[in-house]
Amino acid sequence: MTEQIQTADNTILNVAVLAGGESAEAEVSRRSAAEVHKALTALGHNSSLIELDRKCPATLMKLQPDVVFPALHGPPGEDGTVQGLLEMLGLPYVGSGVRGSALAMDKAVAKSVFRSHNLPVSPERIVASTADLETTVNDIEQAFGSQVAIKPLNTGSALGVQLLPKGGDLYAALNAALQFGDCLVEPFIAGKEITVGVLHTSTDLLAHPVIEIRTAANQWYDYENRYTPGQSEHIVPADLAPEVTTELQRIAVAAHSALGLRDLSRADFLVDATNNITLLEVNTLPGMTPTSLYPDGAGALGLNFEKLIDLLVRTAFARSTH
Repeated sequence: MTEQIQTADNTILNVAVLAGGESAEAEVSRRSAAEVHKALTALGHNSSLIELDRKCPATLMKLQPDVVFPALHGPPGEDGTVQGLLEMLGLPYVGSGVRGSALAMDKAVAKSVFRSHNLPVSPERIVASTADLETTVNDIEQAFGSQVAIKPLNTGSALGVQLLPKGGDLYAALNAALQFGDCLVEPFIAGKEITVGVLHTSTDLLAHPVIEIRTAANQWYDYENRYTPGQSEHIVPADLAPEVTTELQRIAVAAHSALGLRDLSRADFLVDATNNITLLEVNTLPGMTPTSLYPDGAGALGLNFEKLIDLLVRTAFARSTH
């Protein structure tokens, strides 16, 4: 498998790694960027770590890198805004383009795309931050009951997510989630938390081995459990029936293609006790921190972290030369 996705190119590249910005996930972005920068430097590439701020465009124009690696999470780095800037500057970059990034970042829009491709998603209600909450709560309880999952439409890293597995104060939970903007409300599904990475090179579109995420009893993969070492366990490969594993990998690749993504993505799922699969969302710039899932999946595919980063920047650079 490794031979299939390795590159023999030894060209030294000048790479600009974008980090931070004003996203609620800026600190996670800086951790991802630091790991990417360290790997690029170890590989012998010329890597520059650049903060996403008002000076960033001028810095990029002066630097004129061969490739930009946007190690960014959340808007504006993951929603197509930064991708549009890089397109205007004529700079090659790792990851999906403007359209794919924008589609994937909005959970409701992404689900409509998945639904049109017959991928398994749950029903949902969209709640605007300006909605009348009392009326909204009544509507949701009539549709789904009080056991729901509430997710801000445009955040990642589980920021703002409210889970009510046993019901509870839906009004308070909605009010908390809406601090992060418009929200998606879905029926709560009990099941294994599963993720599948996709690696999309110039010659291959490959699904990573399936990963199951385990947390302590009565906990879930929230912000703390994602980024605190030892707080979650990544089971690679997941303990699932072979046919379930195959279907998860198929759906991850199908979702990646449906959104028109490139280079890399990570699809998140729930698998219930009867092996029903629910596709939750797709991340276009998965985390690259020491506790992140995408590098684990790539490692199981045969690519250590340095080889993964090398492949991603070379794929982006090769795209710019054709």
